[in-house]
Amino acid sequence: MKRLLLILWRFSKADLRMLWSALSHPERPFWLRPATFLLVVYALAPFNFVIPVLGIVDDLVLVPLLLHFMISLLPRHVKMPGRVTAVR
Repeated sequence: MKRLLLILWRFSKADLRMLWSALSHPERPFWLRPATFLLVVYALAPFNFVIPVLGIVDDLVLVPLLLHFMISLLPRHVKMPGRVTAVR
């Protein structure tokens, strides 16, 4: 179980960085901001505090998987923006 959590953390760490850069990309999909907002609301939902076991499973498994799914739906040019060099 500990190994699975470490793998999910590695994926979610990279996915969070990619999501952060995709949010500031000028050609991001129209659904990215609302989906990110809904994911944050879902991660901070109050039922996490009412049912602690469900909240732990939710935060440690479902949220990283949903984040990874959102990143997989992004277009390639938004995921991996090419570096543009200035021509003088």
